[in-house]
Amino acid sequence: MKYEAFSATESVCPVCLRVIPAERSVGEDGFVYLVKRCPEHGEFSALIWEGDVVDYLLWGGAEGRPARGGPGGRPAPSCPYACGLCGEHESAGCCVLLELTAHCNLGCPVCFASAGDGGAGPTLEEVAAIYDMLMDRGGPYNIQLSGGEPTVRDDLPEIVRLGRERGFSFFQLNTNGLRLAADASYAVALREAGVSCAFLQFDGLRAGTYTALRGRDLTETKLRAVENCAAAGLPVVLVPTLAGGVNMDEIGDILRLALSRAPAVRGVHFQPLSRFGRCALPDGGRVTIPRVLREIERQTGGLMRREHFAGGGAENPYCSFHASYRLGDGGALTALPRRRGACCSSAAARDFVAGRWGASSGGEGGDGFDAFLREAALRVFTVSGMVFQDADTLDLERLRRCHICEADLERGMVPFCAYNLTARDGRALYRR
Repeated sequence: MKYEAFSATESVCPVCLRVIPAERSVGEDGFVYLVKRCPEHGEFSALIWEGDVVDYLLWGGAEGRPARGGPGGRPAPSCPYACGLCGEHESAGCCVLLELTAHCNLGCPVCFASAGDGGAGPTLEEVAAIYDMLMDRGGPYNIQLSGGEPTVRDDLPEIVRLGRERGFSFFQLNTNGLRLAADASYAVALREAGVSCAFLQFDGLRAGTYTALRGRDLTETKLRAVENCAAAGLPVVLVPTLAGGVNMDEIGDILRLALSRAPAVRGVHFQPLSRFGRCALPDGGRVTIPRVLREIERQTGGLMRREHFAGGGAENPYCSFHASYRLGDGGALTALPRRRGACCSSAAARDFVAGRWGASSGGEGGDGFDAFLREAALRVFTVSGMVFQDADTLDLERLRRCHICEADLERGMVPFCAYNLTARDGRALYRR
């Protein structure tokens, strides 16, 4: 395919991970690609936007123009090799992943962390040291309890209480839901310990979808996890990994299921498949933001429309999308004003996520304005997504705006897409 470049940036070679020049270019099909050439391994191209260049630039607004960088507008020479965060990073951070174990009770064919029979993870003393490090680096941040599968640790409630004692207030549990489904009392224990919401891996409603992505049918297990969380008062966000040729046609069904379980389910957060870590699926075609939004509109019959959505503000707008809706009587849905500016800082982004997805911090009774705010939060439903960058699509201008970081006692806070960056031979840039 022939390409016509319209702006320049830098990326990495997907074979050797060296930094190389890259161009955002229009392909013969009219879509936008990232095109780059490594002096040793040749030319590579990756689809990044299934829309034309005008659509691409309009989505980014002012942020769609080449960002400032080091001398001459280029990123610092150390990027992405000296993250922690480095002095050239343009975001202070919002959400921080705290990986509590490399072990998992699933062996998914697709896993960014390549989790399985790994180690037990940090001790409570090391977790406390991570919390202290994060507070010293600008916390409190929203904490994502992750892994591996964090619920394999029996001391998870204690880890949450330890964080709350140190000043952290929002704890998102990234989970496959197996333990939540098997033990209804576990969701109660997590809610009482201070977990704010369950970020539940939820890829669809078909056995074949889970067999492809998770290795076995988990449909009933996922629904049971949602029910147990609802009974415990633990808010849920459904998190589908979208893979071309696997579950793109289930977007509408997932959204309808989520709406039918609202307000226990606060929203859906789509994550198109990125190729880092373990990824055994053949390439069914990259899934980009415009394609997801078109499918949302088509599969909901126009109930949710592309015009309702905007890109992120704290992060680069090409990394994410979001829309919020007011839930009305009888299943009515009203789009709230687009809020690109609401997340223009890391602090605002932290508050926005906590307000939309978190459990109420106040009591259940009472009246007046506090009761009104609790009721208002329960009647908001959020649809969002994050398109993570892999070695094919990495754009250093986007990376420098990343506000989702991995906590690392040795390095500090490493942007998620840098931490999980994986060469084609499986070699990781940061992950041990």
